[in-house]
Amino acid sequence: MAQVNNSNGAPVEQDINELRKIRLDKLKELQESGNDPFEITKYDVTHHSMDIKENFDSLEGKTVCVAGRMMSKRIMGKASFCNIQDLKGNIQSYVARDCIGEEEYKAFKKTDIGDIIGIKGEVFKTKTGEISIHASQLTLLSKSLQVLPEKYHGLTNTDTRYRQRYIDLIMNGEVKETFIKRSRIISSIRRYLDSQGFMEVETPMLVSNAGGAAARPFETHYNALNEDVKLRISLELYLKRLIVGGLERVYEIGRVFRNEGLDTKHNPEFTLMELYQAYTDYHGMMDLTENMFRYLANEVCSTTQITYGENTIDLGKPFERLTMTDAVKKYAGIDFDNVADSEEAKKLAKEHNIEFEDRHTKGDILNLFFEEYVEEHLIQPTFIMDHPIEISPLTKKKPQRPDRVERFELYINGWEMCNAYSELNDPIDQRERFKAQEALLAQGDEEANRTDEDFLYALELGMPPTGGIGYGIDRLVMLLTDSPAIRDVILFPTMKSLQD
Repeated sequence: MAQVNNSNGAPVEQDINELRKIRLDKLKELQESGNDPFEITKYDVTHHSMDIKENFDSLEGKTVCVAGRMMSKRIMGKASFCNIQDLKGNIQSYVARDCIGEEEYKAFKKTDIGDIIGIKGEVFKTKTGEISIHASQLTLLSKSLQVLPEKYHGLTNTDTRYRQRYIDLIMNGEVKETFIKRSRIISSIRRYLDSQGFMEVETPMLVSNAGGAAARPFETHYNALNEDVKLRISLELYLKRLIVGGLERVYEIGRVFRNEGLDTKHNPEFTLMELYQAYTDYHGMMDLTENMFRYLANEVCSTTQITYGENTIDLGKPFERLTMTDAVKKYAGIDFDNVADSEEAKKLAKEHNIEFEDRHTKGDILNLFFEEYVEEHLIQPTFIMDHPIEISPLTKKKPQRPDRVERFELYINGWEMCNAYSELNDPIDQRERFKAQEALLAQGDEEANRTDEDFLYALELGMPPTGGIGYGIDRLVMLLTDSPAIRDVILFPTMKSLQD
């Protein structure tokens, strides 16, 4: 059932199928009279709603053409009002029989909420002060055959919102604004990196060896080659090949796919941006990241102080920098520099009720303590540096600490926002790391990397010292739009199929 209003404005319940039949009959009548809206191929729009409102002083009394979806209509005898919603907002139109003609007015009265119409007319302000368009011509551009959700309740069911995002965008203005802002964030990233001399590239999505991250890949079959292939889980290994090839600053923004669970911060397909810069290290990546986040906040939010939930986050101040060991010492009171070996680390984990696996070493346990005791405290921007080598198979070792690597993760609002390395460019060391990963794979770790011989060959040709970083675009958009879940910033998030 759907709620509609009768001529007196009182709510009336009607069957959806009945309402759709009425609309189909209206369409048939239009087609039989030679006024099929679906035969119209274009409409010359001169202005959007917000342009008219923001520039009223210069547009008052001038003729404009707008087009959009009719969201409301009030019939009042010889004159009526309707509201048109377009990309930038909505605007009221005054429709008078004496101005548009008797036949056109009759046709207007038969239009339905949801129809796409074009309006030509003069800009004016009503007695109540509302900027409007005095229509001189109306054009039905597309007939809506379905009924929109009732205006004052909108679309609130989250499952329906995610499955039918097009209705969500129509009914919820803040949703449309989120995705407009998402587009601005991505274009701002491109502008910033282009200004720093980076080159945007594209690399394969279907790969024989999905490496570059700890994740389980999706697998498929390539019929033409009769080969099983995987969907990429990272952009890293191909971008590093380009550094070997002499492209000194490269980045890619693209979809990656990880066969894992769904929650408020994870979707199995998501947008990743990775960049690599020759002749710098992870400190250079920290400087670039801090400057870029500050730039994005100013460009998209017009301030470096942003709000997420109850937290005010200051991207204008220098970001704090802590080693993982110091962070665990600060928040858990345990100094892993004084932990002798893996057995002692496991004993500490048991004492603190932290679950671990038999294969885990001291470095793994350090990371588990970090996740348990530290992450939730990192609300303000914080670089966590110098991770254990066990969880960083593609990262360069610290010269004086072979058990640590030159890596950092940026945390904001308790979330990991990006992951960066001084990239490993020693092919002999890299081969040993791959061997260790293969051993983990044999022990049942489905997220371990496999040896990539072509990548090793590229490293043997010689890769310069390089800094690299990966940013999860969806989580960044969540932060800058104050969105509670990753599904709120992905137009069409992964959903379980509905049963027939």
